[in-house]
Amino acid sequence: MASSAHSIKAVAPATARPSTGTLRRRSPRMRSAFPYLLVAPAVLYLLAITLYPGIFAIYQSLFVVRFVKWTWAGLDNYERILQDAEFWAALWNTIIVGGLSLGLQTVIALALAYFAYRDPLIRGWRIIYLMPMLFMPSAVAFMWKLAFNDGRVISDLLMTIGLTHGNVDWLASVWLARLTLIVADVWQWTPFLFIIFVAALQGQDQEIEEAARLDGASWPAIFWNISLPMMRPVIVVAVTLRGIDITTMFTNVYIMTQGSPGGATETMSFFIYRQGFRMFNFGYASAASVLMLAMTILIAQTLVKRAFRSGRS
Repeated sequence: MASSAHSIKAVAPATARPSTGTLRRRSPRMRSAFPYLLVAPAVLYLLAITLYPGIFAIYQSLFVVRFVKWTWAGLDNYERILQDAEFWAALWNTIIVGGLSLGLQTVIALALAYFAYRDPLIRGWRIIYLMPMLFMPSAVAFMWKLAFNDGRVISDLLMTIGLTHGNVDWLASVWLARLTLIVADVWQWTPFLFIIFVAALQGQDQEIEEAARLDGASWPAIFWNISLPMMRPVIVVAVTLRGIDITTMFTNVYIMTQGSPGGATETMSFFIYRQGFRMFNFGYASAASVLMLAMTILIAQTLVKRAFRSGRS
């Protein structure tokens, strides 16, 4: 007994010693700052590629820039651009093409989401609707340029079914040229809204839908009177995001129309590109981009605020 007790006493201090490899606990300040340290590299990267170009564009818009020669102009570029008929024409073209395209995308995406959410057969093939969004915008623009203009695919199809009697020059008419841009944009980016609308339908409270069914409501009535009002904030945010992207429409215009006929399809992005990289008015182009950014932020902020205010009420 004495020997066993002595051995226990001899072992006890050895087991009570803390291991040298044990990590010390972080201080409360370090624990609270650790998540911010993890995301700091990504935040710094995003600031570098977004905030700096914006500040540089604002600074450059205050000068008349001709390559390395910078001449102070103050607000002269903004005064000139507000009196520029081409600027307002490009803004109007952006509103027309973007508005019609966005309206069609919203209606088609809601219809597809309605059937994909309700019909099991269509629900199983929903991945097919997402395929156009996976193509590069330049590839889509070349494809539709081939279909409308170079390859005359659409013209031959219309002649085959008897709607036209000859080749259609899509760039000879203002509205036909705009139609080519709208079709290309709707074909590629309707899946973006479709994904969001289907997710919004699937995220709704199923008990409300079941209660409406027990009351004898049909599925179209449920969708129109219950689902759509509940989806209103989601729809507004999705449409706003897509609208912001439409204001930067450049690839389709550059590849398919080059702004023709007579500038009828020149959007704001193409106007800024033409001023900066064809006419080398870099300060003037920067002023146009700053004005476009300010208008986009103002409209988007107003729409989102109203949507969420109405959703709370």
